[in-house]
Amino acid sequence: MDQSTVYPVKLYVYDMSKGMARQLSPIMLGKQLDGIWHTAIVVHGDEFFYGGEGISSCQPGGTILGAPNTVVDLGTTEVTEEIFMDYLTSLGESTYRGDRYRLFEHNCNTFSNEVAQFLTGAKIPAYITDLPSEVLSTPFGQALRPILDSIHIQPPGGNHFNGHYGQR
Repeated sequence: MDQSTVYPVKLYVYDMSKGMARQLSPIMLGKQLDGIWHTAIVVHGDEFFYGGEGISSCQPGGTILGAPNTVVDLGTTEVTEEIFMDYLTSLGESTYRGDRYRLFEHNCNTFSNEVAQFLTGAKIPAYITDLPSEVLSTPFGQALRPILDSIHIQPPGGNHFNGHYGQR
């Protein structure tokens, strides 16, 4: 029987507000938000994320955000590093180019969710993917939307994926 190699897949979750969302959201939005979430997938020894400059990678915890607030074990994958890099290259040339970034609809969390499903078949936690609709369901969120739509988040410290395998 052929024994496949499996690789662990983790979701790194960062609170971009550094705790401020928990304190200010009841006042500003009228509902409690525990954080403003940035996520990344960790597999094959690197952390992969999406922002306003496209897909990037770094050593796990290697952006200016430092250590993640939470690490979620998404399971394992049999997808090799070579196949994964080809997949990311394809995404980086199409769906996840930097110019396609949208804070509410097409962001680091939609990237992490899609990559998690490709690698493991599992989705990332709903409290993360539901955050934009939670914010936009409030009058204050709707009022801020034009300003927030212009924001492109790219945590400093990553290597940008230029669309060619092995050249990050």
